[in-house]
Amino acid sequence: MPDGKPAGVRCVQLDAQDRCRLFGKPERPAVCLSLKADRSMCGFDRTEAMQLLAELQIATEPVLAGT
Repeated sequence: MPDGKPAGVRCVQLDAQDRCRLFGKPERPAVCLSLKADRSMCGFDRTEAMQLLAELQIATEPVLAGT
């Protein structure tokens, strides 16, 4: 995604099984390379991972001036 991926938007590089099509390839974005999966982000299963990631997204949203 040349202009970055907005929060809440599914990455265009995910396949039908939610696997990254760029994993292991040199064109994989630096931000993706920097992610180190651990239990605090991934939980014990996909359901918990999605909940944890949603909470992380909300917690790190920028606050707009005047709101």
